[in-house]
Amino acid sequence: MTINQTGPIKSVIDPVCGMSVNPETTKIIATIEGEHYYFCAEGCRKAFVENPKKFLEPECDKPKGLWGRYMARLQKATGGKPMKCH
Repeated sequence: MTINQTGPIKSVIDPVCGMSVNPETTKIIATIEGEHYYFCAEGCRKAFVENPKKFLEPECDKPKGLWGRYMARLQKATGGKPMKCH
């Protein structure tokens, strides 16, 4: 996670486990394509370095539950276009 803020930074999120990490104090860092990522533990860093796409790309799981199936059918029926209010 690149930090583009001015002033002190309190915390960033570990992309593997979601834990809050202080980038100023952690020594567990990985740099992928010029971006810095901060981790709570060496195990999280190792998992990230082995397969960064797994943690950086959003998951496209099949919608779950009644509401998820409804939204999937609605998107299919409308071609992904938003509904118009009359």
